[in-house]
Amino acid sequence: MLSLFILIPVVGAIVVSLLPGKLISRQVRSVALIVAITILGLTLKLATDFDLSDPNFQFSEYLDWIPQLGLSYSLGVDGLSLPLMGLNATLTIIAIASTRPELERPRLYYSLILLVNAGIAGAFLAQNLLLFVLFYELELIPLYLLIAIWGSEKRGYAATKFLIYTALSGILILAGFLGITWLSGSTNFDYNVINTQSLSQTAQLILLSVLLIGFGIKIPLVPLHTWLPDAYVESSAPITILLGGILAKLGTYGLIRFGLQLFPQTWELIAPGLSIIGVFSVMYGALTAIAQKDIKRMVAYSSIGHMGYIIVAAAAGTSISLIGAISQMVAHGLILAILFHLVGVVEAKVGTRDLQILNGLMNPIRGLPLVSALLIMSGMASAGIPGLVGFVAEFLVFQGTFSVFPIQCLLCIIASGLTAVYFVILLNRTCFGKLNNELAYYPKVKFSEQAPALILAVLIFFLGVQPSWLLRWSEPTAEAMVMTLKNQTQTQVSIHLEP
Repeated sequence: MLSLFILIPVVGAIVVSLLPGKLISRQVRSVALIVAITILGLTLKLATDFDLSDPNFQFSEYLDWIPQLGLSYSLGVDGLSLPLMGLNATLTIIAIASTRPELERPRLYYSLILLVNAGIAGAFLAQNLLLFVLFYELELIPLYLLIAIWGSEKRGYAATKFLIYTALSGILILAGFLGITWLSGSTNFDYNVINTQSLSQTAQLILLSVLLIGFGIKIPLVPLHTWLPDAYVESSAPITILLGGILAKLGTYGLIRFGLQLFPQTWELIAPGLSIIGVFSVMYGALTAIAQKDIKRMVAYSSIGHMGYIIVAAAAGTSISLIGAISQMVAHGLILAILFHLVGVVEAKVGTRDLQILNGLMNPIRGLPLVSALLIMSGMASAGIPGLVGFVAEFLVFQGTFSVFPIQCLLCIIASGLTAVYFVILLNRTCFGKLNNELAYYPKVKFSEQAPALILAVLIFFLGVQPSWLLRWSEPTAEAMVMTLKNQTQTQVSIHLEP
């Protein structure tokens, strides 16, 4: 069953690329949308059959692929990867649906999006370290092309910068995995046979630091973030949704899966420093967002801050904070997707993203009233207003972190208040005020342009009032991670106490 999450988008990409030349862009999009909806249906089937009481990997598949290299085709899903699989399927649909119908070279465009979906899904499911790296790198070239071909004015520079940073991230992760396998004496790269506890503390610290930098580039953590503003701003809105909504989650997922779970003893050692890095990213993202005049760049910097919450929660290592970290990944993906989609609609209709020019879009006659209303709701969700999914995730992060890192937690709460500041600035200047009577004759927003935002708004509200639909998948896995941390720490303490 898990292989279908890779095969369906790959086959779909091939089919889309081979469609006859007489089809128009809208028809090609419909075919790609059918493929994406099929993947979402399969994800819902997977969630239905998922055993909530089992913290281990489920629906496992195994094929001894290239034993000489220690590479096996090993797949599995647990409470950490399942919510992200759902996010990947959902945002792929949103990205396809939000693409303008008159797109140039639609076959290549939609084929690349489906390949990105396959690569991300494979990375979330891979249970072999080398297989994870293969899928991790699979999305690199498609996303590079999506930025370089369909981006804005400085797309070449942004795409090249993204390529260099992401390639460096993959190299560091591969180096870390090679070090883990060789130093531990393992004959293959299978996740379930890797034993890092035989390594010295120094070796574990070096390897974990390499992985931290590698995954930190993808997240990205400050100061490894400089590729993000350019890539997000120069990409088209649908591609930015994929970049910020789901691709960045490969970094946080990898850090928890291959950092916390493979190095539980050393994770306890670096946790205080990691929490400080997370807080620095949170504060930097919030303060930098306040200073922006471009609304898309403002949302891009806000993403850096909200990803920092996940790092702080993962560093705390409590069951509540880990559930909060997983929930924050999903919440951040949904909220960022709706924000970037709405920013794209505003830019398409008004012709600018400049806060000094935008004004009065809430005007019910000549403005963009529904878009403005959805933008206000999205800002409230990002600021953690109760009743929306952002509140659920942030509350769990704060509750689970406070007992371990109270100062860092308080700083994150302050940064959450700063989130409200920059979104008030954005909404006040964009949605309210008086329209320019000479310039404000904007094209009407079609229902098809509003539909992706409406779908995301429903999900954000539903998961905010029914958080159990988001949290229950992750609880057993998070508790199992915490037990592993505690057991390894107790074992280490007992070893030191032995005469």
